[in-house]
Amino acid sequence: MDDVFEKNGKLSLGLFSSNAQAVLEESIKLGVATHSDHIRTSHLFMGLIAFPDPGIVDWGQSLKADLKQLLMQFQELFHQEKAPEHPKLFLHREFLSDQVIALIREAKDRCLTHARKSIHPMDLLITLLNDSESVVVDCFQRIGITAAKLTEYAVLAESRCYTSGGSGLDAA
Repeated sequence: MDDVFEKNGKLSLGLFSSNAQAVLEESIKLGVATHSDHIRTSHLFMGLIAFPDPGIVDWGQSLKADLKQLLMQFQELFHQEKAPEHPKLFLHREFLSDQVIALIREAKDRCLTHARKSIHPMDLLITLLNDSESVVVDCFQRIGITAAKLTEYAVLAESRCYTSGGSGLDAA
């Protein structure tokens, strides 16, 4: 795997599992729905919980969170009243925030470190939760859930769902 972008600037979707591709597509829809001009980490997180794979579901259960309710709360929190001039968003470098680009590159590195062939939703989630400047992490910290606890639950969910007889990360 080289860079996460093709030469034309499009995100190289072949690097992602089918579940992660669905998360990215959902992130675009949520970016448009919240009237954003870029896909930001909040949209990526919303995409993860809008289209949860077994690991994300397990993570939410560890938090005792209703993922649908959490999604609605994030949509309300990040909704912008003023619609952008260009309401269309694409999986292209130009429409991804710098923070999302860095996060995707780190998720790719995490995937390689774990000897996987494709980036999965848990790679995206765990990388997002490890970002000390993430607005998503800040939202959770404001209600008393630390980044360390969020990440711990995510790593445990990943382990439970994908390494001990689960569906397997490379299956999706």
